[in-house]
Amino acid sequence: MIHGESYKPIIAEAAKMAIGEENIYERVFIFELLKDKNDPNAVAGAVGFSVRQPKFYVFKAKAVLLATGGATPLFRPRSTGEAAGRTWYAIFDTGSGYYMGLKAGAMLTQFEHRFIPFRF
Repeated sequence: MIHGESYKPIIAEAAKMAIGEENIYERVFIFELLKDKNDPNAVAGAVGFSVRQPKFYVFKAKAVLLATGGATPLFRPRSTGEAAGRTWYAIFDTGSGYYMGLKAGAMLTQFEHRFIPFRF
């Protein structure tokens, strides 16, 4: 049986074999989408930096897929006992995808978050 914490390594290995490890950039924090100068409604790339090395990246693309959220229930929580099911404390649901999409001009519909705690 494959559990949630096993999905990422399986998919990552399949991706490396399919498109080549030299075409995969891991641990890159994307913080800005680049608009197409010829089509104001299209995204033509992204800008980011490495979280491990002093490197800055600019990616050009024919198509951009923004997939930054909804992964909270994918991994097992580290908490135990009563708090074992409290995965809404996850730090990787930051809303960054909403920000980048909104800033690039996307219509934000069909949100994938089922629960967003208001703790600010």
